[in-house]
Amino acid sequence: MPELPDLELYLDRLTTRIAGTRLDAIRIKNPFLLRSVEPPPAACIGRSVTNCRRLGKRLAIGLEGDTWLVLHLMIAGRLQWHTTPAALGGRHVLAAFDFTSGSLQLTEAGSRKRASLHVVQGASELAAHDPGGLEPLACDFAAFRERLQRENRTLKRALTSPRLFAGIGNAYSDEILHAARLSPTLQTGKLDDAGQRALFAATQRVLRDWCVRLDAQFADRFPDKVTAFRPDMSVHGRYGKPCPDCGTAVQRIRYKDNETNYCPVCQTGGRIFADRSLSRLLKDDWPRAVEE
Repeated sequence: MPELPDLELYLDRLTTRIAGTRLDAIRIKNPFLLRSVEPPPAACIGRSVTNCRRLGKRLAIGLEGDTWLVLHLMIAGRLQWHTTPAALGGRHVLAAFDFTSGSLQLTEAGSRKRASLHVVQGASELAAHDPGGLEPLACDFAAFRERLQRENRTLKRALTSPRLFAGIGNAYSDEILHAARLSPTLQTGKLDDAGQRALFAATQRVLRDWCVRLDAQFADRFPDKVTAFRPDMSVHGRYGKPCPDCGTAVQRIRYKDNETNYCPVCQTGGRIFADRSLSRLLKDDWPRAVEE
């Protein structure tokens, strides 16, 4: 799923291309994409773009008359930019938005179509699509700590909760926790002041660093490859590979569609957590520590 650094990159490149331009057409190939009824997409045609915003993990395109197109890419949704009207061919294409400056194409890989488009009218309806998470790059430590202490849950779940923090998902939460040297399973209620400050600093450092990296990688180009698995990440998506800091094999915790990656030496004091299906299979033979 595209997260804060990826979405900020989308937002920047999109703004430079469509701000002040006119929306000439909305072509929806997959009817399940549209999740709202009023106003209809046709009401947006002919209006100029006045604003582009990010609401957590959603992107919102503002049009004249305070009408908004709210896009949620979910896990596999991606955006492509074309200088000419984008084709709707191919099984991954969901829709195209044609502006006077070019065409924004929305695609989604896989058979489960989860990406969504809402057309909303006015500030109150737009606000209803904001989960309310704190912007991690626009807050101070006091605000960060207050959100962290609202609910007693694991650090992994706290960071990825859209109601607590905006834009952080599975990938960057792994990177943040590794940078902070904190266990993903540690409860927020057990995190002391030093740990809270380390987590705050790591959150801002990791997210800012990746915003800069991605901006430099794509220069002025529209991003054509947004992924949660990047070879220069420290632990996310690197199960079995050496930790860049200590060389220990990165471990994982799998649950349903999610996977948490961590370094047992840098983050958990050598402890290896159960990996659901594999640990159930091995039972007593499952190693509990790095030494095993």
